[in-house]
Amino acid sequence: MIDTIIHDQASGLRRLTNSTRTKVITVTGGKGGVGKTNITLGMATSMAKQGKKVMVLDADLGLANIDVLLGLRVGKNLSHVMQGICDLKDIIVEGPHGMRIIPASSGMRGMTELSTSQHAGLIRAFGSLDEGVDVLLVDTAAGISDMVLSFSRAAQDVVIVVCDEPTSITDAYALIKLLSREHGVTRFKIVTNMIHSYREGHELFMKLTRVTERFLNANLELVACVPLDERVRQAVKRQKVVVDAYPSSPAALAVNTLANKALTWPVPRILSGHLEFFVERLLIRDEAAGDYLSE
Repeated sequence: MIDTIIHDQASGLRRLTNSTRTKVITVTGGKGGVGKTNITLGMATSMAKQGKKVMVLDADLGLANIDVLLGLRVGKNLSHVMQGICDLKDIIVEGPHGMRIIPASSGMRGMTELSTSQHAGLIRAFGSLDEGVDVLLVDTAAGISDMVLSFSRAAQDVVIVVCDEPTSITDAYALIKLLSREHGVTRFKIVTNMIHSYREGHELFMKLTRVTERFLNANLELVACVPLDERVRQAVKRQKVVVDAYPSSPAALAVNTLANKALTWPVPRILSGHLEFFVERLLIRDEAAGDYLSE
């Protein structure tokens, strides 16, 4: 019996030490209306359809809309977690293809005024989740608030969605500037959205890189050009994701390609040195590995 228990414990520790890190991608853009949420849900749906365990965090804490876009009925949300009414695991709801959704609140000013320590507490809460997650996609609010910066810094990859409008370019640059100069984030994935051709998308990307290369120490990579597509608006009206509602549409094909590409982005095997999602789980894993190796 003792030998069996020791064997089971050792097997569990091996599984723990061999577990891979959760890929964490924050999708942001600075300006509202550039299509961040549609890009996030499109990527999540595409990944989930491939059998990946996907979780989506609605990080627009005061103006939640992911549950509305998916037509989900939500009971408790992040505001209840922050009030101590329930734990993070208690508010998770199931979305299309088994993806897990963490809903935010809507119309609550207090949720938009959380302190930096409260943002950190929320990020740390992910370390307590028991269920395995391959990919966490974080859909941020618009703007350059501390909340947006905290969630961007805590991810492994930051996707900036930009469209061909002067305000979108300006706000994207402002966000990149803050993250690179004050928070040590220097690598950004750029998605040009609602464009009329690949050439237009590439030219938009070049407009942004010309400014960042001149004034910032930041590396920008164009990862997708998503076309302007009426099917996206039609899918939203049906409370569906375009890759589900119209899988052959130009936008759906572009987002599927983006999702496939994102799954190949390498996940660092070591911690970044600042607060990250699921960091507690990684620390427990490392401690367990040390204990196991020392026996």
